[in-house]
Amino acid sequence: MKNNNAIYKDFEEISLEEIEENFTGFSEKASSNDDKVLLKEDDEKIKVIANHFKGIMQTLGLDLNDDSLKDTPQRVAKMYVKEIFNGLNPANEPEVTLFENKYQYNKMVVEKDITLFSYCEHHFVPIIGKVHVAYISKGKVIGLSKINRLVQYYSRRPQVQERLTNQIAEGLKKAIGTEDIAVVIDAVHLCVASRGIRDTNSSTITAHYSGKFINEGTKNEFLTLIK
Repeated sequence: MKNNNAIYKDFEEISLEEIEENFTGFSEKASSNDDKVLLKEDDEKIKVIANHFKGIMQTLGLDLNDDSLKDTPQRVAKMYVKEIFNGLNPANEPEVTLFENKYQYNKMVVEKDITLFSYCEHHFVPIIGKVHVAYISKGKVIGLSKINRLVQYYSRRPQVQERLTNQIAEGLKKAIGTEDIAVVIDAVHLCVASRGIRDTNSSTITAHYSGKFINEGTKNEFLTLIK
């Protein structure tokens, strides 16, 4: 294993230009419909991230010859690209299925307690909570599972809760074609609970109201339904 001085020297020799070169073209290729291109892009990302994560582990003094640790850089890189941060790739945006509102249902549709897993962009530790969503149709209704998929898509990236709330709302407006949207997120941030102040009792609530949900009566009806 390299000593720490050698590892620090390796990191110092990595220039910003080299890092940018490693990632050049990733975002441009992300919108491609060619599965082979996307798979190659993911493989490239995984390779670069695994290499850097290996350096982090070595800097911490971990023994990468240990059976339990030797494959960790690859596992972490694959998890980042394929799972917890795959919302960074526009190609993973879910296709939305809409149906005609044949029943002329003109009240709010509420989906509550949608499971939220995201990651704080400040410390890269989990944000865990629930998302509550409502919309009022303007002629189309969305397949309910697509709401969950949109929430997952915007959650699977480094986030701050305020931005996530607005992204979910704007994504729903675009998908359904209505401004009548409400979103509430209630979440625990492990950057608060597991480090720093280490407060395990608090949660953070954010909300977005637009269209008819700005009306106090409509907003209060929604808030009553998600209790």
